[in-house]
Parts: sequence; C-alpha cells; structure tokens
Amino acid sequence: MKIKNAKKLTDLKWLNMFDVAYQDKNGRNKSWQIATRARQPKCISGRYAAPDAVVMVAFHTAEKKIVVTREYRVALADYEYGFPAGLVDENESVEQAVRRELKEETGLNLTRIIRVSPPLYSSAGMTDESVTMVYVECNGRISTAANTASELIEVDFVSPAQAARLCNDPSLKFDVKAWLVLANYSKTGRL
Repeated sequence: MKIKNAKKLTDLKWLNMFDVAYQDKNGRNKSWQIATRARQPKCISGRYAAPDAVVMVAFHTAEKKIVVTREYRVALADYEYGFPAGLVDENESVEQAVRRELKEETGLNLTRIIRVSPPLYSSAGMTDESVTMVYVECNGRISTAANTASELIEVDFVSPAQAARLCNDPSLKFDVKAWLVLANYSKTGRL
C-alpha cells in the first residue's frame, strides 16, 4: 500500500474531508475519503505524535468515585455518557489540555496525573483523529459554569455499582472508551 496524495473536498473550521489517492497491494490506483481536524491528513503530513484531543478518566479523591459526563451530542440528537474531553490547542501540552478541559467541563481541579496513553484511534476507517486517554485524580466541586453555549454537559460521580447499572442499560448511548472503562470499573472497582 502506498499513499500518493490527498485532495481537500471541504473547507470548514473544525473538520474537513479529503479524498486520498493510494495504490493498493496489487498496484491498483484507488481512493479513500477521510475526515481530519488537521490542515492535511496525517497519512500525508506524517504528524502522528501529538494527539488531537484528550479524554480524562478522572477519579475524585474525596468522593472516591469516577467522574462521568452526560453530554448532548448533535450527531446523536441525544445524550451520550462519556468522560471529560476536549481538543488540544496548538502549542499546548497534553497536561495543559487536561488541566484546562477538566476545569472547563466539570469545574474540578486536576491534582495528579496517573497514566497517559499514546495517541489512540477509534474510527480509523473514517478519520485520522487521535485521542490520548489520561487517568487523573481530581478534587473540588462540580460546576458547568465554564461550558460554552454549544456544550450541554451534566457531570456526576459514579461508583462501581452505579457504573454497572449504566453499562447494563441498553437504552443509553456511550462513548466506546467510556463504556470499556466503566465496564471494567464495575467489575474490579479500580481504574
């Protein structure tokens, strides 16, 4: 497989479509359409090291529970259970993005970073977007006062038993990463 070039199909602020020309394993010319947040797809730029976004698996030390969000998602026309998350700004470190996004979305304060994943890809058939999962400890009181007008977020602290009830409810919608972490947390009581 060999990537040849990419043609930009849209010109939007947050997300764009590209038609990527490539050669398959039999030497035939093909194309694949992808979405990216970058100026050009990572398959062309080679910029895989820095994640596009961070997802925080936050443990509130006083409550002794995981921080879970229930956020309205336009693409679903419904709420989705997940974790605090957000884009990494240009020239911002992962730690800076975690601290900023945790505070903005939940009002909580980062106290300690426990573990940081490499950039992870959840829909590589459609997009080159990557996220870094960051396991953290936090404290403080929940507040959504810093949410933007386009964010409708509810925040809660969840015990292992509550996580099990959420994960077993087929009527709820979940971010895949959140469901996997919460399902494990419900069984083990640990992150």
